[in-house]
Amino acid sequence: MSKKTFFITGGGTGGHIYPAIAVADELIKNPNNTVYYVGNPNNLEYNIAQKKGYNFLPVYVTGMPRKISFQFILWGFQLIWAIIKSCYYLWKYKPNMIFGTGGYVSAPVLIAGAMIKKTPYMLHDCDMQPGIVTRKLAPKAKVVSLAFEGAKKFIKNRNCYVNGNPLRPEFKTMEKFVAKRELRLDRNKLVLCVMGGSQGSKSIDRAFVEIIKELTNDYGFQIIFQTGKKNFNGVIERLSLIYKDFTKDKNLIVEPYFDDMITVVKASDIVISRAGSLSLSEIFASEVAPILIPYPFAAADHQRKNAKYVLEQNACIYLEDSEADPNILLKMLIDLHDNPEKINKLKKASSQLAKPDALKDIMELVERVSKYNDESF
Repeated sequence: MSKKTFFITGGGTGGHIYPAIAVADELIKNPNNTVYYVGNPNNLEYNIAQKKGYNFLPVYVTGMPRKISFQFILWGFQLIWAIIKSCYYLWKYKPNMIFGTGGYVSAPVLIAGAMIKKTPYMLHDCDMQPGIVTRKLAPKAKVVSLAFEGAKKFIKNRNCYVNGNPLRPEFKTMEKFVAKRELRLDRNKLVLCVMGGSQGSKSIDRAFVEIIKELTNDYGFQIIFQTGKKNFNGVIERLSLIYKDFTKDKNLIVEPYFDDMITVVKASDIVISRAGSLSLSEIFASEVAPILIPYPFAAADHQRKNAKYVLEQNACIYLEDSEADPNILLKMLIDLHDNPEKINKLKKASSQLAKPDALKDIMELVERVSKYNDESF
């Protein structure tokens, strides 16, 4: 078999990083493949790529300012330099293809591949409304992969496929009882996971911390609480005031971030979450009842659109961020606690939205694009 080189790019948030990592993990299984991860070394993707042992190629680029200003001009120069650096990487390593998951981090190398080096590339976008990078670069992509059928109307490319998001294989293979055992949780008691995405959520954290004691002590919930690194100290400080013995509560796990989100989500029966597309795909693959609270300031309001789509499928309980109040959350959770049939209906409906073969389908397209220089697509 011939040796191949792949550039994988996407960063900033878990929604851009983990689909890219899932593809990179599959590629690296072939000893004839060389994989380079192109990302911002100041972001989460650098830490993940380092732990994975990937070759990492740094590009320093930030999100585009929304208004014309001096900062916008500086950003323009930053982007140009990042594109020049990406051209150098393309010249030096000569990848067979680029796989990008959208977002500002992926823009420089994708632009360099499209405009200058003519390197074939494939895009994957995980939201109901694809981001600006995906929309602008889709026409020259060899293939565009999407998570939602409704996203196709935004894409100008005839080779457009709705695959769902590529997830790590363990989401397909890990049993719920095994995940609960790994976390030392009782398989016969409800497990509630609260997560605000890879960055955490201040509004969800502030509301939820107020009801933890009542949920564990009075209703027997087992709780896994991911606060986000920025919010962790504040959550612990408040929790210490209202629940002095929380460290002795065996039903409570509070961490700033979980490296192994597979086990966390698979162990859960109910999940309170933002509505980033990757989080939704992980929820769909994990047989859980979702309570979705979309981030109201997401680009193009994509989280609200994602969550509304799930609500239309009767596969979640929907709550606006402004409604993330301790009393409202408590009432919702008690209602679920007292209605196991409702939990099961939500679990079944959300599971029906899963696309378990997404990674396999995407990898078949990656293979086709990587052969572009040798045969017609």
